[in-house]
Amino acid sequence: MRVVPFDVPGHKRGKGNLELTSFLGKQCMSFDVNAMKPLDNLTHPVSVIREAEELAADAFGASHAFLMVSGTTGAVQNMILHCCRRDDKIIMPRNVHKSVLGALVLCGGIPVYLDTPVHPTLHLALGMERAAVAKAIAEHPDAKAIFVNNPSYYGICSDIKAIAEMAHAAGMLLLADEAHGVHFYFGESLPIPAMAAGADMAAVSMHKSGGSLTQSSFLICGAAIDAEELRQTINLTQTTSASYLLMASLDISRKNMALNGREIFRKVTEMSAYARDEINRIGTYYAYSRELVDGDGVFDFDITKLAVSTLGAGLTGIEVYDLLRDEYDIQAEFGDTTNLLAYVSVGDRRQELERLVGALSEISRRFRRPPGELPAYPMPAAAVRMSPQEAYYAKREACPLEQSLDRICGELVMAYPPGIPILAPGEEVTREAIDYIRFSKLRGCYLSGTKDPEVKQLQVIV
Repeated sequence: MRVVPFDVPGHKRGKGNLELTSFLGKQCMSFDVNAMKPLDNLTHPVSVIREAEELAADAFGASHAFLMVSGTTGAVQNMILHCCRRDDKIIMPRNVHKSVLGALVLCGGIPVYLDTPVHPTLHLALGMERAAVAKAIAEHPDAKAIFVNNPSYYGICSDIKAIAEMAHAAGMLLLADEAHGVHFYFGESLPIPAMAAGADMAAVSMHKSGGSLTQSSFLICGAAIDAEELRQTINLTQTTSASYLLMASLDISRKNMALNGREIFRKVTEMSAYARDEINRIGTYYAYSRELVDGDGVFDFDITKLAVSTLGAGLTGIEVYDLLRDEYDIQAEFGDTTNLLAYVSVGDRRQELERLVGALSEISRRFRRPPGELPAYPMPAAAVRMSPQEAYYAKREACPLEQSLDRICGELVMAYPPGIPILAPGEEVTREAIDYIRFSKLRGCYLSGTKDPEVKQLQVIV
């Protein structure tokens, strides 16, 4: 409308920062605006943002949807902040994202970790077994909620429908981290999405498999949640200067998924199946899929995921990840001590997957080692000794890694991605945790969360 801007942002539709405008483009800069009369306000939407929320809720089969510009981290944390107060318990698997622990530091909640099985050869944490959930509910009937990954980073799904029913029968809420499950709502022959399974809230990372801009996500909820009360919780942490570029990308991507998602993810599923078959023909990798399903710990599997065990090549996932980038100009999603993940989604083409398969074949030929030379360290079990909030704000001191044994950790230690904590504030530093950290460092994993960037020291409780 060529409105004369005497508001923020100060670049005034790009005229005040010509280098940035040249880099991003005039259209992008002209749409980087602040909340104004015709454009509604994210903190209290009454017009176009409200309509975008209603369209998103309809697309996801939810009672309400919130546009999140603080990433799925913000969505996950607001789910927990909304239902947990200080000393409230929340039942969850150990392989949660670091955002969950961050929320517990903020609200003072207490994690109740489930004993989740580990695959004997892939060394993957599997899903939440129904018997383990029932046991946790019986032992902690005062818990406020159950938290479930749908799916995990590797594509493994728990029986979320049964867990939702168990939670509701016990008077608890069911919260779902669907950072990697947007496509469940729009594809066919995929695992059940959280809203269809009866979840009360779900954090949905639209920018991962839905095509929106990085940092944009949805928080969706069911009928049992008071949406306007949840909005008040969101407004405690979400910015009052919401990016209209991020919000517009959510709205456009939601439209694309609603109109074309079924066909898009049919093609994605076919491409993933093709790549999986070709990788398995190499002979030294194992690209796994629904053959892992056992009806409980692996209730279902996301067949769009291209997750590959690299142990047969005698290489860690992070080594293959680095070789793909450094030698073949291929950027994978992540590698850990035993696995590589290549993210296949809306923007991929078959010829790019062929290039990936060819590169993996060459890496196996050029760099493979005898598999027995690569010991596998399963993720250590958590030994919770105090609440994450209490530990985080307690008096701490730096302690050499080896000397921190049996002390209580005061910070997060994790490999990112996927952002699953090896140690969290309030947990005892065990021999298994120290060995896992040392092995991760030895194999080149990127460790983060610690005050010491080299993780030679840990912050422990005095």
